[in-house]
Amino acid sequence: MKKIIALIAAAGFSLSAFAAPETFNIDPTHTMPRFEYSHFGYSTQLSRFDKTSGKIVLDRAAKSGSVDVTIDTTSVNTGFPVFNGHIQGEDFLDTKKFPTITFKSNKLNFNGDKLASVDGNLTIKGITKPVKLDVTSFQCMEHPMLKKEACGANATVKIKRTEFNAGKYAPYVGDEVTLTIPVEAIKE
Repeated sequence: MKKIIALIAAAGFSLSAFAAPETFNIDPTHTMPRFEYSHFGYSTQLSRFDKTSGKIVLDRAAKSGSVDVTIDTTSVNTGFPVFNGHIQGEDFLDTKKFPTITFKSNKLNFNGDKLASVDGNLTIKGITKPVKLDVTSFQCMEHPMLKKEACGANATVKIKRTEFNAGKYAPYVGDEVTLTIPVEAIKE
């Protein structure tokens, strides 16, 4: 009987050594998704969104978790107020009807201990498509100023705006859009 109790106690101790899922809140001051596209082949235009929210749940021991990001489309920032309004119009983001873009993960993919990509669903203008965000950098550590654990990553995906009913002027204004999400999140 003592052996059984010792075995159960040892198993319980070793299970507690595994990390539990941790929740991180997206830091809106350091998370500004950006998008880029070809403008008539002349140049690559780069714009961003200034308001983003969401949560990241991460279980590093189990190599699992979830990502839930909401981008406020009314916060689009092209650098020019008139063009911001143009991008917010019906032909592009239609922010009156669709004030957010969302990404909800269904699988985190690791390469060793590093997050390599995130599979999930991207919703733009009410249209949801499966995408894979490639993670080009990933790091978790104590934030030097906040003295709390934080994680950061850069994730990117190429999409076709015509697939999200935002294809005016395509193909002259590039149909392919690169969406990059530099994200920082602070542990709850």
